[in-house]
Amino acid sequence: MKKRAVAVALLTAATVALTGCATSGSTDGTTAADACAPSTGKVDLTFTTWIPGMEETVAIWNKANPDIQVKVQTGPNGNGGTYQNFFNQLKAGNAPDLGQIEYDALPNFRVQDGLTNLAACDGVLDAKSDFVDWTWGQVNFGEDKSVYAIPQDAGPMAMFYRADLFKANNIAIPTTWDEFATAAEQVRATGGYITNFSQSDINQFAGFVWQAGGTWFKNDGDKWTVDLTDPTTTKVAAYWQDLIDRDLVSTNPPWTDEWNNAYNTGSDWTWNSAAWGANSIASGAPDTAGQWAVAQSPQWNAGDKASGNWGGSSTAVFKGSKHPYEAAKFALWLNTSDESLTMLNKTANLYPAAKSGLELPALKAGVPFYGDQAIYDEFAIASAQVSPDFIWGPTMTQTYNDVSDGFKAAVSGKGTLEEALKVGQTNTIAAMSAQSIPVNK
Repeated sequence: MKKRAVAVALLTAATVALTGCATSGSTDGTTAADACAPSTGKVDLTFTTWIPGMEETVAIWNKANPDIQVKVQTGPNGNGGTYQNFFNQLKAGNAPDLGQIEYDALPNFRVQDGLTNLAACDGVLDAKSDFVDWTWGQVNFGEDKSVYAIPQDAGPMAMFYRADLFKANNIAIPTTWDEFATAAEQVRATGGYITNFSQSDINQFAGFVWQAGGTWFKNDGDKWTVDLTDPTTTKVAAYWQDLIDRDLVSTNPPWTDEWNNAYNTGSDWTWNSAAWGANSIASGAPDTAGQWAVAQSPQWNAGDKASGNWGGSSTAVFKGSKHPYEAAKFALWLNTSDESLTMLNKTANLYPAAKSGLELPALKAGVPFYGDQAIYDEFAIASAQVSPDFIWGPTMTQTYNDVSDGFKAAVSGKGTLEEALKVGQTNTIAAMSAQSIPVNK
């Protein structure tokens, strides 16, 4: 059984365990198709997001759709408080119609029975071909007749690098992780660091594991299995632990003044990051404009073509929405129309999950900060190389926090990355058990 199909079984089992209900229709006898019938009269929808400038995009929709008006509610990023607000609202029965949910958080909402299955809504199943394959797998959990959100953006990973520094020091651009380690020694000899290893944003490390072919969650038929110390993850952890031990990478907390300064002054030379990282480098290191370029991420074996993903969100319709038909219609427009995708890229630098979005003029043009390189061509290549089989667990916020605590200790010489992952695994199993989520112990 494919891992995505396995995810379906475990998610369904967990949902049954939590809700005590496994019927396909509603308690009043309506079917899924009935539940996604058009509403009569004018419809007002609420949509909670943290994407900057979303109001401008929604204004385009509202002008063209006077009978389906969407009100935008903004809040902190998901793990910064919005997800907890969603859960509180679902419990109280006053959740918004739509909400932004990152891919790694969707399983949590699924096992809490907080999402509307949009498969019966007009045009939703037909939209599968409109999106990059692996992103669709993130929202349907491998079920052919289920769709729990509409993909919005993605974070395929590639390597940002200081082209001028590599050239001036006659250091080859690494194409494998072995070459990257060799280049790290050469860069350190100049007084710099080849990159920064994130001690607090575990999503980056998860992206490295994803690229290497690992996955942290699966099941044996009816239960979750948690394995943050599988051979692939252990290999990735050992690789970065070696670079940390030899002082070949910096370890500044990301997006701090120290982190920005290291890139702005040329102390750090590369960043293996997602497409959205282009804006982070440009804003954090303005003095280096024109000196950066983008290449594919180093591979574990020469000739491999694999990429990881870091980030990405979806637009979900919550259980309890009285207007799933109209909410699904808006979510499809938001994430597939050229008007919306162009505006979201302009205001928030979103890298679209829709295939058509990859052809937007803004994503095909050269970027001055990167020496006029058409850098998003590299991310389009990377996106096509992301495995669809990586599975997120249902308590990722807790998992991230526990592993992050261990990583912070490891970079200061107190413990190792592998030890942090072991603690994260133990605590994740405990957290799932406490929530009555079936898990192998």
